[in-house]
Amino acid sequence: MKIPFVTFKPLEAELDSDIRAAFEKVYTRSWYVEGEEDEAFEKAFANFCGTKYCVGVGNGLDSLMLALKGLGIGEGDEVIIPSNTFIATALAASYTGAKVVFVEPDIRTFDIDPSLIEQAITPRTKAIMPVHLYGQPCDMDPIMDIAKKHNLYVIEDCAQAHGATYKGQRVGSFGTAAGFSFYPGKNLGALGDAGASVTNDKALADKIRALGNYGSDYKYHHIYKGNNSRLDEMQAAFLSAKLPSLDRVNENRRATAKKYLEGIKNPNVILPYVNPDTNPVWHIFGIRVKTEAEDSRKAELGTGRASLEKHLNDAGIGTNKHYPIPMHLQECYKDLGFKKGDFPIAEEISATELSIPMYYGMKDEEVQYVIDKINEWEA
Repeated sequence: MKIPFVTFKPLEAELDSDIRAAFEKVYTRSWYVEGEEDEAFEKAFANFCGTKYCVGVGNGLDSLMLALKGLGIGEGDEVIIPSNTFIATALAASYTGAKVVFVEPDIRTFDIDPSLIEQAITPRTKAIMPVHLYGQPCDMDPIMDIAKKHNLYVIEDCAQAHGATYKGQRVGSFGTAAGFSFYPGKNLGALGDAGASVTNDKALADKIRALGNYGSDYKYHHIYKGNNSRLDEMQAAFLSAKLPSLDRVNENRRATAKKYLEGIKNPNVILPYVNPDTNPVWHIFGIRVKTEAEDSRKAELGTGRASLEKHLNDAGIGTNKHYPIPMHLQECYKDLGFKKGDFPIAEEISATELSIPMYYGMKDEEVQYVIDKINEWEA
């Protein structure tokens, strides 16, 4: 059996006529930027998230960067982010001129550990950027309490968590603002790059919109040194066609995750922990392979993962690794002066995490095949 790591085909087949109709509508209208489709999607997505405002932008990175800029964060400021995330989170802060401050995650969920945030706060700290990684919502109550205590902004990185909830509330609606990516592989994906910032602050929404439109509040009037980052009409139309199916898509992914969580019994595999206050959307289903500290048979960190990865790939099962080089060891951040061992939890996740197939429309026999192959693997 061949099972890809991800495929879009099941949902594309279901929505084919809707997607084609969206294309025809925009193409016939001959209006491609800042039009009716963008406005309609922004209203619908803000309503979905439980926020008052949504501003479409060019991609997920810009959704975070423009929110930070909109809050006046820049040179001399510090932004706290998890040490384990995709690099776009860090780049968003760096592009404003602010300094990135890493805080270790909870190794069970891979999300930022709230108990470690306060010790990273300095007089220069301006914001916390929790990342709902893999679609697993962060523990938001303590994060918001810390932010309130220290008068900090919270900008949620929701790039992988469209529709996930914490205590029944959608992610993206807790902080001062939040950023979403609609990269094609996301739970809500466009047919190209796209993103959005959401907020309950009208002044901030207006500033984000202006910053993404060359700093212009109206044509040829520029109040900021802005960027060119707008959600184009075609992508907005595609997203509007897909949005009504998002809750259904997420429920399908949750059903697959439930089968994995109940069916994978290999003692050398560590399953993700689910905070009972959360309802994840499982953008990624990441398992970990036990390290030498947890299993003396492992001679070296990461060797077990390589063995399981080969076992699954040989069986026709696609896999991925998120993220094999932690941010503090990336060459682009060598100026921060970190070395191996400075963030051991992020490094352990990077060396032991393996992502297994997770996508809308997986068949029961495909899920069971993945489970069986993981269970039969011997470290």
